[in-house]
Amino acid sequence: QVQLVESGGGLVQAGDSLRLSCTASGVDLIFHGMGWFRQAPGEERTFVAAIDWPGGSTNYTDSVKGRFTISRDNAKNSMYLQMNSLKPEDTAVYYCAAAPDYDLKYRTSEFQHWGQGTQVTVSS
Repeated sequence: QVQLVESGGGLVQAGDSLRLSCTASGVDLIFHGMGWFRQAPGEERTFVAAIDWPGGSTNYTDSVKGRFTISRDNAKNSMYLQMNSLKPEDTAVYYCAAAPDYDLKYRTSEFQHWGQGTQVTVSS
């Protein structure tokens, strides 16, 4: 059974940092591109960042460029999202996802496996 588990969310103040983790079980992430998405209340799930396999290429939505960094540790079958200079508009449930092949993906429909999400709340 494929399972992606996110952790590291929480309640922080504007300007603080958080590091989200996503650990996979039941699937080897070799040759899988990965991504982070977020969903605020009443809104659609949107793309945040993506990383290919083995991790040489990344991409970000414009609103997080320069603040967020996506990375992966293939030996640990894990992926991370370092979030710095957090803003209240970053408040959302954050989801990790695994794509069926190795390159960068951006659309929710392109990802095969999803985690249950972790809440990030940024107060002003």
